[in-house]
Amino acid sequence: MARLFLGIAAILALTAGPALAHTGAGPVSGLAAGFAHPLGGPDHVLAMVAVGILAARQGGRSLWLVPAAFLTMMAAGGILGAAGVAVPLVETGIAASVIVLGAAIATGVRMPGAVAMGLAGLFAVFHGHAHGMEMPATAGGLEYGIGFVAATALLHAAGLGLGLGAGKAGGALAPCAVRSCGAAIAVAGVALVAF
Repeated sequence: MARLFLGIAAILALTAGPALAHTGAGPVSGLAAGFAHPLGGPDHVLAMVAVGILAARQGGRSLWLVPAAFLTMMAAGGILGAAGVAVPLVETGIAASVIVLGAAIATGVRMPGAVAMGLAGLFAVFHGHAHGMEMPATAGGLEYGIGFVAATALLHAAGLGLGLGAGKAGGALAPCAVRSCGAAIAVAGVALVAF
């Protein structure tokens, strides 16, 4: 099982590239486009999976509170972006989210639930803003927003599944496998900044 998680971590690290989810290219209206948009950028995929893994490691109410905080603040950031409100260092904040969340998983740090929610919420504003800048202010824009929130929730669920599944199936090696996955995510975040 540990090899499976290390393999997944390696694949995630190898797919990292520049912050591609926020290019502004292509159609950006409708539910399907909104759903596909966050899945097209490794920065968003890595951060969303990391939020789920972090929530799983935290356990308890954090299983749903940390992803819920992210989704709520991402929607708020999306509204800011769609309204044209400037948020400084958005792409830097997105890359930092991958590094910091990955490092938190890699180090096995336990934090109070409110801190984990605040950390997730802070980074969510950057991710949401980037998506909101590309979201049209039409009825299609609402559908687009629902799509990207739904895709983000599914990526959180994938991270929760990885984190919880490792704990159930991995036995004594589970913490090492999860930490290795966190390290791979953090390294991928550094690659996002470097390239």
